[in-house]
Amino acid sequence: MPTPANDAPLEVACPQCSKPVVWSPESAYRPFCSKRCQLLDLGAWAEESHRISGESAMDEADLDALLAQADRDASLS
Repeated sequence: MPTPANDAPLEVACPQCSKPVVWSPESAYRPFCSKRCQLLDLGAWAEESHRISGESAMDEADLDALLAQADRDASLS
């Protein structure tokens, strides 16, 4: 079995502050460097500063129109 070329542990940058974090079971907050950075990131998701791009969700008016159309279609059949 070949030996790895580099025995150094994997290091990643903390997504919040960019401090290097060793990726190991001893790093309790990985990929974050600390509980503080983990909570700051969670807060950003909660206030919707972080988002996953995609189509906009339907607003209530669009949903009402779609339901009304479905009711009309159902009554025709």
